[in-house]
Amino acid sequence: MDAQLTLFTLFAVIVVGFMIVDLGFLNRKSHRIEFKEALNQSIFWIAISVFFGLLINQLMGADKAAEFITAYVTEKMLSVDNLFVILLLFNFFKLEEKYHHRVLFWGILGAVLFRAIFILAGAFIVGQFHWVLYIFGAVLFYSGAMLLKGKKEEHVDFEDNKFIKIAKKILPVTDKHHDGKFFLKEHGKWRVTSLFLIVLLVEETDIVFAFDSIPAVFAITQDPFIIFTSNIFAVMGMRSLFFLVESILSRFRHLQKGLALVLLFIGGKMLVGIWDLEISSVTSFAVIILILVGSVLASVIKPRKRKIPIIGLELPF
Repeated sequence: MDAQLTLFTLFAVIVVGFMIVDLGFLNRKSHRIEFKEALNQSIFWIAISVFFGLLINQLMGADKAAEFITAYVTEKMLSVDNLFVILLLFNFFKLEEKYHHRVLFWGILGAVLFRAIFILAGAFIVGQFHWVLYIFGAVLFYSGAMLLKGKKEEHVDFEDNKFIKIAKKILPVTDKHHDGKFFLKEHGKWRVTSLFLIVLLVEETDIVFAFDSIPAVFAITQDPFIIFTSNIFAVMGMRSLFFLVESILSRFRHLQKGLALVLLFIGGKMLVGIWDLEISSVTSFAVIILILVGSVLASVIKPRKRKIPIIGLELPF
């Protein structure tokens, strides 16, 4: 318990400290995040996550470390679909690139809060009703099967989004350009800008995808500490990953199939528990890494692009 408390304190210092440095010093002014900067940040978060995994191995044992790394890699893979939708969202609203970082920062801050709530709720439910894991498994298996068949929306109608329609009815929204601000004073009254609505959509997107990613991690471990830290480390690195994905997404057309296979494997792992069968953390890690590397290699060896005229992007789906 002392080791877990020490690790959690270190985890909190890293996450909170980076957020303060990021928003307070590195990105005080809105600017376009270049590929090199995004690559450096991605390497930083991967290195920090691996280092944290090594500390877990030292203080809590190899099994917990394997669970952490497996959960981290799984969440990292599943976040790619989330980033794809966010990319469509930014293009739909024609959001200037210099404001992408600001929206993603606050979107991820909200994601940290919601993930914490979902993980605590999930841990409580699973602790009380273990059979819920089998429901999680069935949902993941179904999601994987649909993704493998290509049941994926290529066009998302954000204009007709019910969440935004409700927000516009409740909140006073201005038609003026946001100028990088979430709130503007108009005729003596404060109003929310379109930038604030985009942040809300990013939050909604993350909540939707959390229904896949969090149950997937529960298939790997039921330890709330491992689930939360691996999830948040992956989410923190999601912003820099977005700018990399924005540049190189079109090169990895088989990644979607890889994600589908991961969901099928994890869903199957949960379901075999009905027959008292168990797949070790080390085996899970090996299978997930194999799928990831295989899908990337397949994309590199045999690339293909297809253009979606509506948004002007070349995407590998």
